[in-house]
Amino acid sequence: MILANITTPLLGLVDTAVMGHMDSSAMLAGASIGTLILTQIYWVCGFLRMSATGLSAQAKGDKHNSKIMSAKTLWQTAAIGLLLAAGIVLLQVPILSAGQFLADTTNEVAHYTASYFYARVWGAPAAMLNLVLIGWLVGQQKTKSVLWIQVVGNVLNAALDMLFVFVFDMGVAGVAWASVMAEYTMMGFGFVVAFRQIRGIQPALSWFNSAARKVLFKLNSNILLRNLALQLCLAFLTLQGARMGETAAAVNAILMQFFVLIALGLDGIAQAVEALIGEAKGAKDKTGVLQHTQRGLFWSSCFAIGYALLFYLAGHGIIALLTDLPPLRQAAELYLPLMVLLPLLAHWCFLFDGVFVGLTRSKEMRNTMLISAFGVYFPVWWLTSDAGNKALWYGLLAFLFARGVTLGYSFYRFIRQDDNVF
Repeated sequence: MILANITTPLLGLVDTAVMGHMDSSAMLAGASIGTLILTQIYWVCGFLRMSATGLSAQAKGDKHNSKIMSAKTLWQTAAIGLLLAAGIVLLQVPILSAGQFLADTTNEVAHYTASYFYARVWGAPAAMLNLVLIGWLVGQQKTKSVLWIQVVGNVLNAALDMLFVFVFDMGVAGVAWASVMAEYTMMGFGFVVAFRQIRGIQPALSWFNSAARKVLFKLNSNILLRNLALQLCLAFLTLQGARMGETAAAVNAILMQFFVLIALGLDGIAQAVEALIGEAKGAKDKTGVLQHTQRGLFWSSCFAIGYALLFYLAGHGIIALLTDLPPLRQAAELYLPLMVLLPLLAHWCFLFDGVFVGLTRSKEMRNTMLISAFGVYFPVWWLTSDAGNKALWYGLLAFLFARGVTLGYSFYRFIRQDDNVF
């Protein structure tokens, strides 16, 4: 699972590197805003992956109805994913207009934003179903399959990037279409593996009745609010940086690749914990929940230290790979000390997120996120706003650390309760 998640940001890294070697930083800035608009929506819809993982893992732990409950989770979450994708495609014009209004960029940057967005948006159905499929397969502990799906998708994306941009001269739109084709390829492979796992079990109408919808709505609505608060903070960072000028927007686009690499790498451990803790909860094994959490914290700490060392030793080289524009390199390198601190402060929240996903305790996830966003992120940014663009990153570090602290405290309270909570 760690390897699978580390391959995921390669899609963004390759896109950023290709655009960073184009003629103008406006291309990178515009495409980064187009990417932001869609990834904010996709990340908000990440409740699909989280609920699919938790419910799938608990179904696997149920020794009496494992296959049927697993199939039920797959079909229910896939139906929600298709409905959300239809809404994104139908509302693409107002979505882009709102994003460009908030970014308030130059006409040149806005042009490249639209060029990227209107191509990439047609990958929404595949993106939504990939959230479901990856989450469901993780819950079933089919992590080797997830790894190969991610590898195939990212290798294809990199090859198509080179072909569309450097051979067919399609520019920013070519980068977007490469990602779309990679997303549909991953979706196809995901369904092949999932159908083999459920062995032809067809959906039943009772899986979509009012009682089933009520359970799913409660779980998903809490995670949705959690995700909205998280994406508000990340979107504020990027859009506020865009208001500070083209250089700040491009620098933040590069730094966000560091963040995504950290987040998805550490989340690899968290997602493995999601599957194991969900299975333990399905089997009503409280001791197993505690043991998996402790082991997850150990390995999360080890990888956080590894990331910090990597960015300390190779941070300049990573930036050089992402852009060959000297002013942009110099501006981004000023933030390397913060990138070194980032995994050390942030790994706690990723691990405990995985714990609560496995437990399907969405209320705690929602409450701790709201406290960290509105009680920490925005106040820290405001108090350090004289530092300009760096203040946005000070706020982000404080926000991630606060999430780890509040989630850790919530888990401590949960584990002290009696076994009836299972």
